[in-house]
Amino acid sequence: MRIGIVCYPTYGGSGVVATELGKALAKKGHQVHFITYQEPVRLDSFHENIFYHEVSALDYPLFQYQPYESALASKIVDVAKFEKLDILHVHYAIPHASAAMIARSILKESGYNLPFVTTLHGTDITLVGKDPSYKPVVEYSINHSDGITSVSASLRDDTYANFNIRNKIEVIPNFIDFERFRKTDKEHFKKAIAPSGEKILIHISNFRKVKRVEDVVRMFSKVVKKISSKLLLVGDGPERMGAEMLCRNLGICDHVRFLGKQDKVEDLLAISDLFILPSETESFGLAALEAMACEVPVISSNAGGLPEINIEGKTGYMSDVGDYEDMAKHAIYILEDETRLQEFKANAFAHARTFDIDNILPQYEAYYERTLRMNDVEFVI
Repeated sequence: MRIGIVCYPTYGGSGVVATELGKALAKKGHQVHFITYQEPVRLDSFHENIFYHEVSALDYPLFQYQPYESALASKIVDVAKFEKLDILHVHYAIPHASAAMIARSILKESGYNLPFVTTLHGTDITLVGKDPSYKPVVEYSINHSDGITSVSASLRDDTYANFNIRNKIEVIPNFIDFERFRKTDKEHFKKAIAPSGEKILIHISNFRKVKRVEDVVRMFSKVVKKISSKLLLVGDGPERMGAEMLCRNLGICDHVRFLGKQDKVEDLLAISDLFILPSETESFGLAALEAMACEVPVISSNAGGLPEINIEGKTGYMSDVGDYEDMAKHAIYILEDETRLQEFKANAFAHARTFDIDNILPQYEAYYERTLRMNDVEFVI
């Protein structure tokens, strides 16, 4: 198949999933065309079946904001005609689904049928999409997608609850590339972080308010009183300064390291003992799954899609949002017994294996094929 993929090219979860999916499809022999405003960050190596098409918007003084949606739709039309795309897969509804809908309509005028699949990732539904500024367009473009997928059952249910969606939403979960996310020997690195054999707790996020980074710090302040440990805070964003100030106020700065944005988070996960994710909402929790693939148990909230990946009492524990004391209790329980910790690590890895990209990729391929057949489109597998 010749597949167009529209996504955000940055570090956000939807862009990561879209890029990794495209790379996996290319390895299977499909021709993949990424259409976005800059090369995706995870597109870090050359592959003969991967192509990148840059969307550029006109810089005109009249426009206070560049009309990216129009530029994207025009680019989709151009790529579809020139590259003879079979199907388009757009990740994150805003503004990709509506741009795809416009492009499909334009192409139909010239007799070209380009079905498109919309994958919902989270805040495009639970936060931004519900805003009155966007909701009518989001709802309309989802209803007029040729196929709709969601990364979790929780997000699917939220979409039905918040929008008047007439069509079936297929749940195809996020996935892990075990060639990248796996336990590796980084003992020398671990000794640099924890020279006295301390346990290492880690949190990775964009430090937005919804991630509740201060809960991580408060939780850790209780853990470190019972367990000799270090906390790694990976990422950057608006909540970082508040978290730094809280560390100072709690007197735990010597045990906490703010590492900023890191490209190779798998190296940090390889030396970690617990992953902490107390988010107010998570449509899926890809960062937690990546940790589990590296044999790191998870202490998380029970929000959104997290119960679909973090199995209570097996791969880790979940608590109500904001209950950092309960999270600390569970963390101490896992860390205080080495045999118990190793059991949780093994369970986390075993459960993560069910999300191997080799298990998820065929689901997307089958969904593309069904969508094409429903639209009477001839294609080459």
